[in-house]
Amino acid sequence: MNRDQKDQLRRVADLRDDFRRHFDAVADFVVRAPGRVNLIGEHIDYCGYNVLPMAVQQDILVAVKRTTGKKIELENTDPKYSGFSCSSDDFQINSSKPQWTDYFLCGVRAIQERFPDVSRPGLRLLVRGNVPPAAGMSSSSALVCAAALASLHAIGKDLPREELASLCAKCERYIGVQGGGMDQAICLLAEQNCAKLIEFEPKLTASTIELPLEAVFVVANSCVEINKGNTSFYNIRVVECRLAAQVMLKVSGKEWNKPVRLCDLQNALRLNLEDVASETEKLLHEEPYTIEELSELFEMEKSEFVQWALSEKTKHVGSFKLRARALHVFREAHRVYRFKDACLANRIEEMGKLMQESHSSCRDLYECSHEMLDKIVSLSLAQGALGSRLTGAGWGGCAVSLTTADRVSSIVNTLDQDFYQPRGLTAEGNVFISTPADRARIFD
Repeated sequence: MNRDQKDQLRRVADLRDDFRRHFDAVADFVVRAPGRVNLIGEHIDYCGYNVLPMAVQQDILVAVKRTTGKKIELENTDPKYSGFSCSSDDFQINSSKPQWTDYFLCGVRAIQERFPDVSRPGLRLLVRGNVPPAAGMSSSSALVCAAALASLHAIGKDLPREELASLCAKCERYIGVQGGGMDQAICLLAEQNCAKLIEFEPKLTASTIELPLEAVFVVANSCVEINKGNTSFYNIRVVECRLAAQVMLKVSGKEWNKPVRLCDLQNALRLNLEDVASETEKLLHEEPYTIEELSELFEMEKSEFVQWALSEKTKHVGSFKLRARALHVFREAHRVYRFKDACLANRIEEMGKLMQESHSSCRDLYECSHEMLDKIVSLSLAQGALGSRLTGAGWGGCAVSLTTADRVSSIVNTLDQDFYQPRGLTAEGNVFISTPADRARIFD
């Protein structure tokens, strides 16, 4: 048993003790669900394209006790997160201003919808997490997956992990964010010491990708928090990608009047990723598309277009950068394949170059970076990182840098002195060396 596994067991035991003190009862089992770092493939899962993340040691733990009532009692060991209780048969998920408990209820709902006729016990739950919140490491999806696993185990059922990941991805959208399925897939399908190539078409699969032995990943938190559920940034990009696909289909004389993803567009045009990117440059203009222009193009009244094309959290938007968003997606999808090949061939310098290209594209084409993320990237590269990029949705959160063991201390020390200390912070607790962790599991 390695040090990380021993630490995991210690934290599980500590949570059981806390549960006993808090509820004056013994937990039946504990669920662990890890956070993740996406190595490459940002903002493309909801477009149908492959991604390449790994799970991390940081996780969400949930101690669970079945009860005879019909009540969910949810508490958190961190006092800044208020407790919550509701009927296990009748609860609402707040999509306008979601709280941490709403994400948990998404996971509960996933199992209720899958097993609508199974008798459900009441649940008493205590949550503890060390995934930095709103940091792009998927603390929210880890919470959703932990809730789903807890609910599933509580009713004595089991599901293939691929099906469970798809259910969790679907039900997390009840929070109001139209995300893809990467976070839930890696949480439930990860493998110790390996990254995973997550594919969504024609069905969800996860292939093991062994990383070069000398590869070390340094994850640094910008300490700029971004909650996808409380902003429209993420959903705007989803809409822009869908509209880009529909505009290109229409001007190409293809069927366009239905929800489509950029991968559907590529299939309809029968082009490879490089060629469909070139076609994007020909068919979409660089200037933003206004609502008026899109309404005219699709031969709709403005009000009809807004109702047809925009989600609740994007109806205030007046223009859309279709060309830049589509170019990022197609080029990033191609980078995922190149990164996988570089991993398999042990070409670590090429991996770093692709990560750097990814960050530049996220910053310039997708506009989802942040000045603090850009600074972490710049400082890390200056100290010998082979590549560095934002990870997660962006607009804050974390950056991940690829390096080798001999350069880690220099990168960490520089971040401490030049990034954290001037802001009254330290690298401790904000920078960690990431190794691929195992999937979510249950401790009976």
